[in-house]
Order: sequence, then structure tokens, then C-alpha cells
Amino acid sequence: MTKVYCSVPERCVNPLFEVFDGGDFVLTSYRDVESPLAEMRIYFEEGDPRPALARALEIVGCEAEIKSEEVAEEDWRFSYRRHFKTELVSPHILVQPEWERLAVIKFDPGLAFGTGRHETTKACLQYIDELAPATNREPRTSFLDMGCGSGILSIAAAKLGYAPVRGFDVDPDAVAASRENAAKNGVEAEFFRHALGGRGQGPLESADLVVANILGPLLIRFAGEIVPCVKRHLVVSGILNELYPEVLAAYEARSFREVSRKTIGEWTTGLLEVVV
Repeated sequence: MTKVYCSVPERCVNPLFEVFDGGDFVLTSYRDVESPLAEMRIYFEEGDPRPALARALEIVGCEAEIKSEEVAEEDWRFSYRRHFKTELVSPHILVQPEWERLAVIKFDPGLAFGTGRHETTKACLQYIDELAPATNREPRTSFLDMGCGSGILSIAAAKLGYAPVRGFDVDPDAVAASRENAAKNGVEAEFFRHALGGRGQGPLESADLVVANILGPLLIRFAGEIVPCVKRHLVVSGILNELYPEVLAAYEARSFREVSRKTIGEWTTGLLEVVV
């Protein structure tokens, strides 16, 4: 099986469909929601659709390099799924194939931290996704969000199958915002006010995955309080690159090891696990 393809601006997609005349060849398109370009594709076993595709590109005035590659044979009952991805088709319509598991989050950050755009929040969300239970039949994976802010991390965790999901923040406005955002997204998550290092507070319940997206100096200062909350994995974030080795050393001294790290801009986020 051969694939012929080229990348074009989104404005060229519909005109190409209108003018393409390839006989038995079927032209399809795919665009990643984060990419400005769409990929025009033709799959075939015999013949050559490149001349027809080149004519169509010339007619619509779109310059693009036509490429080809061999693709492995597979179970074609489900192969079409590779070519249909979540796509923003208009400013207010997102089309999501039912086989794609995506956590679409609706929220108002208000005065709380956490929009998903900041480097530290983005890295935490990526780790939450990577560690999420593959299916609902897997044993429950509990989640604790230290410094929940807007609640975005907890909401993502709940949508990806973690349970139970709990989060806390020292700011009562952040706790209120997290509760409101969880309700908007129809997920179950418990949010409460708590201050690391605070007096007269009971111990926190432990969780399989703990995410602490707080400042590096606080991660070091309160390491002794954070560590007992972690059953398996800990994500430490909110750390300037130059301070990350010091944060890592503080947890390695408490029987943790680094699994991986993500550096985005001037911020580093680390995934740590308990050494058994």
C-alpha cells in the first residue's frame, strides 16, 4: 500500500477537494488541531495519483511538495481511524471521534493560578496523561493535587480516570474556583483548604499520584511533609531550571528517584517515584 501526500494551508483544503479529479483515487485530509497545515492524502495499491494531485494544486494556486511512502498492511476495518483526529472545524465546534480519549476541560480560572498555558501547568498535565489508567477496568489510581489553584490538574485527572481525586490550596478563593470548575465539568473531586507547614492540621491522606506544582523553595522546605503523602509517583513542578538539581536532591535523600523530567522554557518539572 502506498501513500501520496502533501501539506497545504487550511484555506486550500476545500478548493482541492472541489477540483481534484483522480478517477478511482480518493483524496482525504487530516489536520492536527495544533498545526496550521492540513495533510492531503491518497492511499492506493495500483496506479499513480501524483499527476492528478499536482494538477489540482496548480489549479488552486497552492505550492506544496508531493511526497510518497510505503505503508504496512494492517486490519483495514479500523485503519480509517488513523486518518480522523480531533479537529477544530470552526471557532466553536470541535469534532472528536468516539475512539479518542480526550479530556476537554471547561473552566474559569478567576483569580486562581492554572490555565494550562503556563509551562509548569502544561508539563504537569502531560505527566497526568502519561500515567493515567489505560482502561476503567484497571485498579483505581488515587490523585492528590497540592496547590490546586483553578483545579485544572484535578479536573484533568478525574476525566482521565483517576479516583478518588482530591486537591487543596492555602487560598480559599482557589478552593472555591476549583469546586466551581469541577462542577462545570461534571467530575467528582474534593477540594479543601490546607497549608503546608500549617499548625493544628491533621495529616493528609496519601495518594498513588501526587502533583505538587508549587515553587521550588517550598518543595524543598516542605519535602518532609510532602513525602508521606506519596504512594507511588510524585510530580514536582514550579521549579526554575537552575534550582531543579537542589529540589531533586532533597527528594533523593528521602528515598525517591527521578523517572524523567520536562524542561519548557525556564521551568523544569520532574517525575519521581518511590524507591522500594
